[in-house]
Amino acid sequence: MISVSVSGERSRAMPFSVDKVDMPREKLAQKGAAALKDAELLAIILGTGYKGKNVLDLSKEILKNYPAPVLVSMSVSELQKIKGIGAAKASIIAASAELAVRGRAPNPSSIQKPTDLLPLAAEIRSKKKEHFVAFYLNARNEVIHREFVSIGTLSASLVHPREVFKSAIEHSAAGVIFTHNHPSNDPVPSDEDIKLTKRLVSAGLILGIEVLDHIIVTETDFTSMKGAGLM
Repeated sequence: MISVSVSGERSRAMPFSVDKVDMPREKLAQKGAAALKDAELLAIILGTGYKGKNVLDLSKEILKNYPAPVLVSMSVSELQKIKGIGAAKASIIAASAELAVRGRAPNPSSIQKPTDLLPLAAEIRSKKKEHFVAFYLNARNEVIHREFVSIGTLSASLVHPREVFKSAIEHSAAGVIFTHNHPSNDPVPSDEDIKLTKRLVSAGLILGIEVLDHIIVTETDFTSMKGAGLM
């Protein structure tokens, strides 16, 4: 720390330099949130790291193992299993993720047709890997929770009804809409898509949770499997 004397008076002490872990906040203030990398955004959310690991390095390490789409879909208990994330930080991450979901839905009560859900699936449309997402709805067809179920080649082994409907039950969902992207830019459902969807519909019938649709999206197009009579 250094102090500067002006006219016999000592000025307020100023830091000689800004530590790198403080830079995300500075960058946010100067350029806005959109200019920040995922690790910088997470560093601001977490606030602190732990002994031997500053918050920015911790954020990079977490995102290396749990990409942002996976991280924001994790439950509080799952988040707490990550080194460096305790109950308080896990709650902050979960709350931030839920607030972001609600902020993207200007009128959630309008989920009555496939195009109503497309804005909520916008972030996966240009992904280079398949992302399978479940949107859980209440009895008024309002989205109450979003969850990334799997990332990678879609198969029955990666999308198991047990995991999908476990979250539906936890959130007291009345219905669910599935969506996933086709990196090939071809929105036509594959045989595996159809087989998996029918399996999920059957599981939902047993549990009393209706599968309302399965929407396949690409960068420029989409297919509603319900609208196409495939479920």
